[in-house]
Amino acid sequence: MGRLECQRGGVCGRSGRGRESPLSHTAFAGVGGAAQGPLGIDAIQGLLWRRGSLGCLAGGGDFGGPAPGAGPGSMQPARIALWLRLALALGLSLVGPLAVGGTSVRVPIYVSSWAVRVPQGAREAERLARKLGFVNLGQVFPDGQYFHLRHRGVVQQSLNPHWGTRLRLKKDPKVSWFQQQTLQRRVKRSLVIPNDPWFPKQWYMNNDVEPDLNILQVWSQGLSGRGVVVSVLDDGIEKDHPDLWANYDALASYDFNDYDPDPQPRYTPSDENRHGTRCAGEVAAVANNMFCGAGVAYNARIGGVRMLDGTITDVIEAQSLSLQPQHIHIYSASWGPEDDGRTVDGPGILTREAFRRGVTKGRGGLGTLFVWASGNGGLHYDNCNCDGYTNSIHTLSVGSTTRQGHVPWYSEACASTLTTTYSSGVVADPQIVTADLHHGCTDRHTGTSASAPLAAGMIALALEANPFLTWRDMQHLVVRASRPAQLQAEDWRTNGVGRRVSHHYGYGLLDAGRLVDLARAWGPTLPQQKCIVRVLHSPTPMEPQMQVSKNVSACAGGPNAIRSLEHVQVRLSLAHTRRGDLEIALLSPMGTRSTLVAIRPFDVSTQGYNGWVFMSTHFWDEDPRGVWTLGLENKGFYFNTGTLFRYTLLLYGTAEDMTARAPGPKSAGGPPSRWAASAWPTARPATSAAGGLL
Repeated sequence: MGRLECQRGGVCGRSGRGRESPLSHTAFAGVGGAAQGPLGIDAIQGLLWRRGSLGCLAGGGDFGGPAPGAGPGSMQPARIALWLRLALALGLSLVGPLAVGGTSVRVPIYVSSWAVRVPQGAREAERLARKLGFVNLGQVFPDGQYFHLRHRGVVQQSLNPHWGTRLRLKKDPKVSWFQQQTLQRRVKRSLVIPNDPWFPKQWYMNNDVEPDLNILQVWSQGLSGRGVVVSVLDDGIEKDHPDLWANYDALASYDFNDYDPDPQPRYTPSDENRHGTRCAGEVAAVANNMFCGAGVAYNARIGGVRMLDGTITDVIEAQSLSLQPQHIHIYSASWGPEDDGRTVDGPGILTREAFRRGVTKGRGGLGTLFVWASGNGGLHYDNCNCDGYTNSIHTLSVGSTTRQGHVPWYSEACASTLTTTYSSGVVADPQIVTADLHHGCTDRHTGTSASAPLAAGMIALALEANPFLTWRDMQHLVVRASRPAQLQAEDWRTNGVGRRVSHHYGYGLLDAGRLVDLARAWGPTLPQQKCIVRVLHSPTPMEPQMQVSKNVSACAGGPNAIRSLEHVQVRLSLAHTRRGDLEIALLSPMGTRSTLVAIRPFDVSTQGYNGWVFMSTHFWDEDPRGVWTLGLENKGFYFNTGTLFRYTLLLYGTAEDMTARAPGPKSAGGPPSRWAASAWPTARPATSAAGGLL
């Protein structure tokens, strides 16, 4: 049997053939000292030199000689083996983790302090410390049983545990447990700064502007979009781009223009098909690869659908929005009908069905997330409520603001916008950094096309934090995680539950840190309820300024009863001699006024609105019961005339009182007193000469 050989607190080993050295498994032990696998330094040394024995490395002394009884010829091999062994151990400790069995194993480094449990308390611990040469550094916990002891005669750091002290502690009957401490590798999580050369240009996420999108706070928590799949529906994606190929997901990609699996964009002299690649880079450009910048969710999987570079039909849009709905979590789209201030257009029958199927069946029934750019028609006084994609309840519409918090010249003001991220304004403003065609980079991406992918990346971070969020959960979270911040607009108003809201910005600038924090703690939202109120269904001549009021119960007492609103839609059929001169607004029972469409000077159509659905998010979480008032005003020539044929109010929400949940950002003044006085006021009967309640 070999014997334990040590000198004055040094590295120890056992002599004798066939015995296990302490370095064999403990060198590959974890924090608790347990062996991590059969491959130890002894095993490697045995391959190098099967014969010989191990002496000891004394504290400041020389290597020991051969084991007692060993022949003279064994001394040199033993010394060589020892040197090889110690050199290997030292190299492992310097290099760090060692791959063993497919896992990363870090060599433990033992220090000169012990944790010791002495149930008899402080006096007995002090006696033990003096007896064994320890310094008692005090209690670990207030109960007085666990103590921190440091040994004065042991080296500060060692690759071996100190076996002599271990044996003495084990023999002491007053010691019920002990552990020699090892160095722990820990890193500060204050900031995670990528080394990508253009990251300093990414002002909207590198703390260069106050407030920014608060991305760094989320990264510092270890979140980067891992496990989330995003697909960009656009003109293709350069899948072999150096900043995209590592995250490229072929299953989330397709070419519906040419009907093949390759979404590579078609190259032209003007590089007109760069849009999809730029949007994809914002979401999931690889970080820390010394190239370009970093995506918001730089570990998310990214796909691309080529569907805008050719003939666009209802079928192609529906197929694109229905691609792999159980694999793709988020679809990001930065396109829509023409932003010319004249067009009123939206998805066709099949595309509407694709939206419906996506939110009801996608992601295993949790619902696909459709993130949409609100539109760039500001120069033409366009209104995104005349765009049936951005004003769909199934899409999450994103607006833009500049670095200075101004409304960009291209921004469209409308009631369907839910939130805002950064983009640019005038030419001199800093723009968005992202990937570009021909394996390039750009810092000139702009428009709401640049804002929506930033939001898609932030939503990917929230999904990584909580993958069980439904599509409606995410909209609730976005409302609560958006804040007015420094965003400047003349139309900021406080709605009935005390939230600030604007037609330019929705609920404000989206905060990724707030979004992720809320996502982690969010409980599932109750099922969506839909209450249809038929207000008017007979032709009524329109006056220059008219109001149509309806006292509704929001289906109270029935299976579709709503306590807290989400989306509110108004379906209108009307004729007007100049459609663009007509302003339409909706006033809720809690006093929130939302402009459904403002005047559009370039819209000279005489067709009016034929069953068009307007939508507002401004009433979020309000109680819908009471009087709703629709206002219509001719703001053009006095001789304009019109007829209102049908008006239906569609309320969406939940039976839960959502105001009882953790609130999002609210105004300093808080909710109106009449809301605070009654969480659920007594319903008033729905009465109207114009129509009944369905």
